[in-house]
Amino acid sequence: MKIILNGEDFEIAEPLSLSSLLAQLEIDTRRVAVEHNLIVVKREQLDTVTVSEGDRIEVVNFVGGGTLRPSASG
Repeated sequence: MKIILNGEDFEIAEPLSLSSLLAQLEIDTRRVAVEHNLIVVKREQLDTVTVSEGDRIEVVNFVGGGTLRPSASG
């Protein structure tokens, strides 16, 4: 079955939950946001949302970082 994962064609053997898909991809669900067919999925719903033929999944990683700027006062 073909789905679209982060804009690329991706094959899955059968319908599965979002949490199962992320586990197969070795993605830590605590560090990502997931969109299923243009709807953001809450972390507690990953087990109940099923990925099927033609679905569009976007997985966005949270990345920490940035630069520290000195304050204007010193």
